[in-house]
Amino acid sequence: MNGLTVNLHLMLVTFYRPTAERSKVLIEEHAFPSDAYAVQSQIRWHGGDPAEALVVARARAGETTLRTEDLEALIEREAPHLAVALLPGVNYYTGQLFDIERLAACARRHGIVAGFDLAHAAGNVPLALHDWDVDFAVWCSYKYLNGGPGAPAGCFVHERHALRTDLPRFGGWWGNDPRTRFDMDRVGDFAPVPSADGWQLSNPPILALVPLSASLAIFDEVGVSALRAKSEQLTGTILAWIDVLDDGRLSMLTPRDPAQRGCQVSLRVVEGGRDLLERMRREGVVADFREPDTIRVAPVPLYNGFHDVWRLGRALERWSRGS
Repeated sequence: MNGLTVNLHLMLVTFYRPTAERSKVLIEEHAFPSDAYAVQSQIRWHGGDPAEALVVARARAGETTLRTEDLEALIEREAPHLAVALLPGVNYYTGQLFDIERLAACARRHGIVAGFDLAHAAGNVPLALHDWDVDFAVWCSYKYLNGGPGAPAGCFVHERHALRTDLPRFGGWWGNDPRTRFDMDRVGDFAPVPSADGWQLSNPPILALVPLSASLAIFDEVGVSALRAKSEQLTGTILAWIDVLDDGRLSMLTPRDPAQRGCQVSLRVVEGGRDLLERMRREGVVADFREPDTIRVAPVPLYNGFHDVWRLGRALERWSRGS
């Protein structure tokens, strides 16, 4: 339903209910800008000041990724004042895969709503949101789910909340009980569907659903576990190639532990990053550059193979040799 940021706003309308004691929201330092905008505007909507109500998780000095134990310690330290912990499944910049189950459990122990942005996790890594006791999650489907630009986004609400029809929310006709949804001759009270469907606003765009439906059918056929196994091998091959090159200008932002990364590998280039990106393009490798010095590559297991990774490695090698 909707788009990712719309869904995030809808979730925060329901789950961010600041009180005098608990009004803060936890996000990570390099949260995707849209998430930060949404949270800041929600805080202001409730009359708060983001400078006071935002708790920002930062990596240790000299490190580029967040340690799970540091996030847990921050949650526990700020618990008396935290209303919501909003964290990513996979960080868009570093490619770090977060321990969603462990972080959700930590938040829940302290009565904090555990929400996750899965924009770079949906279709990338196995997810078990219900079993992990996640309160809510949102994601887009134009990335690893292959829906294309403008594809409908997704939303998860744990059934302990989804079955409640008394929760505050912004209602829309598509979230209303289907038995009365089309009763146009009367306007009764909003009667939300007792499931995540109850947060829908409008009917989804049919043409935009078609490619997404085809993509999800392939996921059902192949299985996420098989894709995950191949993904670890593909990214592991990239890491091995970087180690063999041993070029001091090239390093990894993404964790080396496969349990802490998805299919994205973020390369930090000390100098010549744009030249390397152009070399990749000449070798037929599509990547992107993030200022000031990072190239993101993602061998997506559904449609990338080891020959693609070999072409990337060859581009890295030729760049390293200056040829």
